[in-house]
Amino acid sequence: MAAEGAASYCGEMKDQRRNGYGRYVYPNSFFKYEGQWKRGKKHGHGKLLLKDGSYYEGEFVDGEIVGHGLRYWASTGNTYSGQFLFGELHGHGVLHYGNGSKYEGEFSYGVREGHGSLTEKDGETYQGSFHNNKKHGGGKITFPNGDKFEGDWILDQRQGHGILQCPDGTVYEGQWRNDMFNGQGCMIHCSGVIYDGLWHNGSPLGQAKTMAIVGPEVVDASQGSILTFHVQLQTDNGELSKSERGRLLEITARNRKIACPEGYKASSHESVEAIEKQHILKSGGPSYPLMMVASASQPLQDIPPVASKSGHASPEVVTSHERKPGHETKDKGSHCFGLPRLQRSKHGLVIFRNIPFISLLVDPHPDQLPEREIEKRSARAFSEQIELSSTLIAKRSRSVIATEGWKSRVNESSPNITSPPPGEYVITVREVTSPPFLGQLLPPVFKLLKVLPRKEIVMGSSKEIQKDLGS
Repeated sequence: MAAEGAASYCGEMKDQRRNGYGRYVYPNSFFKYEGQWKRGKKHGHGKLLLKDGSYYEGEFVDGEIVGHGLRYWASTGNTYSGQFLFGELHGHGVLHYGNGSKYEGEFSYGVREGHGSLTEKDGETYQGSFHNNKKHGGGKITFPNGDKFEGDWILDQRQGHGILQCPDGTVYEGQWRNDMFNGQGCMIHCSGVIYDGLWHNGSPLGQAKTMAIVGPEVVDASQGSILTFHVQLQTDNGELSKSERGRLLEITARNRKIACPEGYKASSHESVEAIEKQHILKSGGPSYPLMMVASASQPLQDIPPVASKSGHASPEVVTSHERKPGHETKDKGSHCFGLPRLQRSKHGLVIFRNIPFISLLVDPHPDQLPEREIEKRSARAFSEQIELSSTLIAKRSRSVIATEGWKSRVNESSPNITSPPPGEYVITVREVTSPPFLGQLLPPVFKLLKVLPRKEIVMGSSKEIQKDLGS
């Protein structure tokens, strides 16, 4: 053993210099080298050990760490295997971090520089360009939650153009800044909602925040009327949200003065005033009483939105005498076997077109009815849907109308279907997009509808029949 502070060498010599294989202990005893020597310098393959347990094993050139080798840092647990230049990580290599992360790619004088792939301990993986140890340039990343991004980076943040793909099918393509959506971009949400417009710090600037059923506060209609309602989706500024489309809206109706049907439990019924107060607190909208239940309606065909020149079109209350012959076949509208409750928005507008009012009525929740009453209602509802569908199909046939005789088109519904009684009804439009766009649904909106008694209309003559049929 060499004395403390004295160097020692054990190995081959040539011309009084270390040459060949040998082991050398430095004077401070902090470094030890064992390997090839040439003319007194470390040259060839060797291993340099440090007192704390760190080491380098690999190639040496003229006493310097140059070439391929393996480096281990005892203080961090990091291990590097790859190219070296004058003792620094330089060129291609693989760096295993002590915390479980891994980098494979290009280095320049000890830092990640150029193309490489980085896998974090939590499973996050990045492949692309690096500058000064940070993601910089073009690259793609997969996050632990399954999100995938491919695009531009600046100093570890997404900035420039990029595409984000989420496991649920949501896709965003557009501009980024400070690692967030900023600028022009398009998001196709997994719910079917599409927003194509400006973003600021991750939020869409033209996003719909409220809805409005356009037209007068109170709409008058007669029994059996066919209704059309226009709904606007508005931004915070009250403008149409033209940048988005695809929100799913449902329209329903209920008698404003909710009566307790036979068989209701007393504890399940609220007073009109209590319900009104509840809806005011929840939505801040008109104080219309409602008791909503989930609907099993099926999605319907999208209808191109129509706006008036003023931008504030009234909901159309279309009775049969206002409709032209053949209107039923040319305009499918919202009909779906008597359940025309669902429509998707398009450029800030939704049109619930040509809806039989009876199809909007919401039945009491099944849990609040006795078993026999549930069976009766289910059977009656099924029968009414079949009768209503048959009636609508029959009305499309001119021969059937001509043979059966002309009837007033004010009475569109089948005489076998019980029309809702005259009175005040609350029309409710609520968003049922699932999952909600950006995690939030629009608050529901209401409109008061007054149903007036059906007027008696005398049957027409054969000449009127031919005239009405357009013959």
